Amino acid sequence: MLRPDPAQRARLTEIRDNLLARITEAEREGRPGEIEGLEISLAGAQDKLALLDAEQARTRRTVDLGMPSFANLAGRTSTADQP
Repeated sequence: MLRPDPAQRARLTEIRDNLLARITEAEREGRPGEIEGLEISLAGAQDKLALLDAEQARTRRTVDLGMPSFANLAGRTSTADQP
C-alpha cells in the first residue's frame, strides 16, 4: 500500500474540501449517482489524511530507551588506567 507524502497534506485537504463542496452541489441539484461516486473519493481522501495523522503521531511519540543520564555517569571513574 502506498503511503501519502506528508508534503502533500495541504493538497489532500484541498481535494477533500472540494469533494465536500461538490457533494453539497450534487445534493442540491438532485444527482444521486454523482453523490455516490464523490463519497467514495471523499472516503479515500479522508483515509489518506488519517494515515498522515497516524504517522505524524507515531513520529512524535517519545520513547524511553533507559539511557543513563550524565549525572549518573559523572560519578563513575575508571580504574583501568591506575596502577
